[in-house]
Amino acid sequence: MVLDFFLTKSVVTKKNHIFLKNVLLLKAIFFKNVHMYISKSKFKTKSGKIYRSVILRESYRENGKVKKRTIANLSHCSEQEIKAIEFALKHKHDLSALGSLSDSVSIKEGRSIGGLWVIYQAAKRLGIVEALGNSRHGKLALWQVFSRVLEQGSRLSAVRLGETYAIASVLSLKKGFTEDALYRNLSWLAKNQTKIEDKLFDKNIHNKELFLYDVTSSYLEGTENALAEWGYNRDGKKGKKQIVIGLLADSEGNPIATEVFTGNTNDLSTFGSQIEKAKQRFGCEHVTFVGDRGMIKRGQIEDLSKHGFHYITALTRKQIETLTRQEVIQYRLFDDSLCEVIDGTMRYIFRRNPLRAQEIQESRASKKRSIESLVEQQNTYLQEHSRAKEATACKRVTEKIKKLKINGWVSVKVKDR
Repeated sequence: MVLDFFLTKSVVTKKNHIFLKNVLLLKAIFFKNVHMYISKSKFKTKSGKIYRSVILRESYRENGKVKKRTIANLSHCSEQEIKAIEFALKHKHDLSALGSLSDSVSIKEGRSIGGLWVIYQAAKRLGIVEALGNSRHGKLALWQVFSRVLEQGSRLSAVRLGETYAIASVLSLKKGFTEDALYRNLSWLAKNQTKIEDKLFDKNIHNKELFLYDVTSSYLEGTENALAEWGYNRDGKKGKKQIVIGLLADSEGNPIATEVFTGNTNDLSTFGSQIEKAKQRFGCEHVTFVGDRGMIKRGQIEDLSKHGFHYITALTRKQIETLTRQEVIQYRLFDDSLCEVIDGTMRYIFRRNPLRAQEIQESRASKKRSIESLVEQQNTYLQEHSRAKEATACKRVTEKIKKLKINGWVSVKVKDR
């Protein structure tokens, strides 16, 4: 254990120190049985040059006589290494003390690099580093991306975070930056967005025949955003203006392009510009767009057809009911296996979803119980109040049936009062 301490506290790496390590390996077991010490002396040559002598020695008894012998010449060791050996010898009878450091030794934590390095390598493989370029603005933009991955914070938070990570070594950001510099960098990003997206498209997008598109919204705390408007707030945040954000992705979910719209923009109104991007910017000739029920409707279908594009979307309940009335599809065809029906230029692919069927069944049962509970309450009220009107009670139940949209299979009537 003494030897281990010595080897960790004093860095013995020079070739001429190897003999010392070997000697200590042999002598460490005798540390408690003999007196080992360091002898220091200085001597001056005729030329006036002063040399120091540092010897590791031990005294021991042999046949009743005290003898001394030299273990190693430490004259070539540094002062730090010699102090480490002295510290080990001093505490050889109290090995627990060897785990402590002297007051002269201080520990200072350096800048973090591990997480930053991993993200940087991932960004290189994805082409993000190349797309942003080697300019200072490009490197600042890269740090803004990384800081959002490392810590979900503001621009000011990104500045503070930069003081704890080795961004100078990894990103070559030698000069510091302020919060205002990062905001100016966002303006640079906005001006260069198209060029950056085009580079990423050429690097990463291999399947150019199937694109996914959807929108979301984000509310704003401030009031000075040029695109902020009142609109349908998906966050459920009342009293806040918002922006609408559209994301175009490939079949694997890799982002292709993003676009910000005013907060009162209808989802359908955002779709046309995505068609133009695919056709004009990215030069795609045969694309199938995938969108939800609220994204692709008649107007969007017409725009897609003009460009020779196709689409995949889901049917609404009303559309399914219309198709069943027209006998294009039959309910009996809804099985656990996929079924396909072609009607003119339309191809319908459908199946029974057992999970969704269970959800619908539970929802219907819950709504039925709700109506039964209300009927019971109204019956009790009518029994306790002889002058109460049956028509009023019936109206209350009927209104709730309509509100729950179950009037197709539930009705109420009054009898036997």
